[in-house]
Amino acid sequence: MKRDLGDLALFGGHASFLQQIHVGRPNRIERSRLFDRLSWALDNQWLTNNGPLAREFEERVADLAGVRNCVATCNATVALQLLVHAAELTGEVIMPSLTFAATAHAVRWLGLEPVFCDIDPRTGCLDPAAVAAAVTPRTSGIFGVHLWGRPCAVDALEKLAADTGLRLFFDAAHAIGCTSQGRPVGSFGDAEVFSFHATKVVNAFEGGAIVTDDDDLAHRIRSLANFGFNLRTPSAAGGTNAKMSEASAAMGLTSLDAFPEVARHNRDNYEQYRRELARVPGLSVIDIDPDERHNYQYVIIEIDEEITGLPRDLLVELLRAENVVAQRYFSPACHQIEPYRSRQEAVHLPHTERLSARVVALPTGSTISREDIRRVCNIVRLAATRGSELTARWHQQSGAGEQGVVPAG
Repeated sequence: MKRDLGDLALFGGHASFLQQIHVGRPNRIERSRLFDRLSWALDNQWLTNNGPLAREFEERVADLAGVRNCVATCNATVALQLLVHAAELTGEVIMPSLTFAATAHAVRWLGLEPVFCDIDPRTGCLDPAAVAAAVTPRTSGIFGVHLWGRPCAVDALEKLAADTGLRLFFDAAHAIGCTSQGRPVGSFGDAEVFSFHATKVVNAFEGGAIVTDDDDLAHRIRSLANFGFNLRTPSAAGGTNAKMSEASAAMGLTSLDAFPEVARHNRDNYEQYRRELARVPGLSVIDIDPDERHNYQYVIIEIDEEITGLPRDLLVELLRAENVVAQRYFSPACHQIEPYRSRQEAVHLPHTERLSARVVALPTGSTISREDIRRVCNIVRLAATRGSELTARWHQQSGAGEQGVVPAG
């Protein structure tokens, strides 16, 4: 365990971990179940084109989301694009900037304009009042993001969408298995999109899904995902190939089998992080509502440099030197990166920019042990409680100026 700054790998000490531990490392599954499903698909010689495993996966995801329809796709970015195209959105789509770039890119790729809106600083999700102020005659839809699995202000956004006649969708990439006021994520707005990327709490190697109770929208999405075949109203764009393969569905089903145990393990991890990092001035673990169901996929800490004397990016670099690959989710925010940063009209989102500059995701998941967490928290506590001294020593060692902290990649 680290007791002094000289023990830190950044200053020549030994790394706390022999091998890297990562945010987003795939969770453990029962491999025999996966191999049985893959063998079954190979034996039946049905490997794609809405096969039995993909249909079973869709049924289970729809049931978890509490909706009638699920359309599984090859990835979640394509799912976002399919949803936007199927809903025939035009002009502008309001969304938060504090999200993964895919949310904005999916809209811009189709020729629409993402309009970035500020967040509620308590939740990190869209501020409904800011959304209302951003609506213009060119606005056709709203995309909320359930950041880190914490649901948006769903009721307020649904009322706003109803009052303005706008389509309301949610990027639920982080939020499968979560609830808001007892209702499952997946059942809100006109439709929601899940991600089953390898880094997610449920993964299909690579995959996504759109869930909705709108039967007509689901039919249009399914048709567009299969080259536009069977569309009731033709699309000028034709269609695309966005189907989930049977191999991905086999992994998705096996990951769903493991999901309850993974979520329990994640919750234990989250509670240990909270205990270990309690009462560290200037440091907090982002709250999760204990009265709601949650997947605890992310452990997010917020660091206040004014109190700790430690810049967030230096903490990330320090952790990486210890073989702890933490992540800045999400920094910079979308409006601070290209192709959005250089737009003619500058966007200033104070709550987004403040939170984005202060958060770090720490490793969790079924591959992370209690001892791993104990070691990570030891590093973080030492760094945060001696932040000013650590920062000064880093500047002296690296020859960096006041703004010279190495950016975290």
